[in-house]
Formats: sequence, C-alpha cells, structure tokens
Amino acid sequence: MQLDEVIDQFHQALNQFAKGDPAPAKAIFSHSRDVSLANPWGPPVVGWERVSEALDSAAARFKDGRVTAFDALTKHVTTDLACFLDIEHWQAKVGGGDKVSPFELRVTSIYRLEGITWALVHRHADPITTPQAPDAVLRK
Repeated sequence: MQLDEVIDQFHQALNQFAKGDPAPAKAIFSHSRDVSLANPWGPPVVGWERVSEALDSAAARFKDGRVTAFDALTKHVTTDLACFLDIEHWQAKVGGGDKVSPFELRVTSIYRLEGITWALVHRHADPITTPQAPDAVLRK
C-alpha cells in the first residue's frame, strides 16, 4: 500500500479511535519490538504489546468523537521512512464526561516501509499547540 493511502486510512481510523475503538488504528501500527508511542496519558512505551495496551487504554477514554481536521505542518519522506508533524483537531467526550469537547493535539508520526506497505512505527501526541510559559517544563 502506498504511503498516502496508509495515512488516509490512519486518519479514518482516528475517527473510530475517537469513538472508543482502537482496532482500526492498531492495524496500521507496526507490530515490531521497536514500535513506540507517547500519548498524553502516560509515559512513552516501546514494543507492540505495550503500545497495544496503551492504545486500548487511550481509546477507552473517548466516546462519541471524531477528528474534524488535520493541519499538515511539514513532512520528510525517504524511500523507506517518513516523518510528519501535524496538528489534529478533535472533538469527543473525554474521560467519562458527558459533554463533547474540542481539543487539539500536536502530533509527530513516523512511518516505515515494512515489506510492501507502510506501518506507523512511532506516534507522539500532546496538547501543546500554543506558546508556553518559560517555566512550563517545571510544572507537573
């Protein structure tokens, strides 16, 4: 599968993720030992088993959601590796809440050619999309 097709498929999978279903997104992730994930709810994890568990946990926090837009900021593509920096615009019920809330994620995604298709080998998502105070790294 071509890289553009895999990315489109992942964007569609995120809509299912925002409804609480991680399966379509998990299908696009690499299932290798070096796959990694850093999401807003926990420390980074490495290895398919831990990434799979983290995706299940993260998806369980969402209900009735969708991703409304993707702002592509930059991309770097070689013959077997591709890196993207995007802002994702989401809306969902989060953490058991009963109100659909909008939020944005700053996302770095790295895809690797594995065999004849591309797989997501690293995803880092966090809510930092605006300038932060100089001491922001000191807050917990």
